[in-house]
Amino acid sequence: MEEKIFAKNRKAYHDYHIEETYEAGIVLTGTEVKSIRSGRINLKDSYARIENSEVFVLNMHISPYEQGNRFNHEPLRKRKLLMHRREISRLIGLTREKGYTLIPTQVYAQQGLIKIEIALARGKRQYDKREALAEKEAKREVERAFKEKNQY
Repeated sequence: MEEKIFAKNRKAYHDYHIEETYEAGIVLTGTEVKSIRSGRINLKDSYARIENSEVFVLNMHISPYEQGNRFNHEPLRKRKLLMHRREISRLIGLTREKGYTLIPTQVYAQQGLIKIEIALARGKRQYDKREALAEKEAKREVERAFKEKNQY
């Protein structure tokens, strides 16, 4: 089946070392689904937290639906994620380790259902970010030189 990506958290790959990714369902209201399908979602400062053996995503902004009137939702409310018990137990153990956090990387539709991909990540230091930018720039230079060479 075809996946439609509604939102990506590009900043997550810049700010964190992504160790593993997990797919989770997400508990939403009707107006939230309509807003997500129209692309009105932002993952910029969102993160996931485990509370009482349940996973929740916080700070994920879903804009209110225009035709939602009084049935509209709170844009930044805490939303529950649906995962297997084994995965949650594993994440509890790993997030207790120093430096690990859960970051949503993308929201997409799969077989008509809205899914979220969360990543087990470790924060990058400032020098790691600079190093990654330098590597990216060097790769661009090599590609540019190769392209110029092939033009003549």
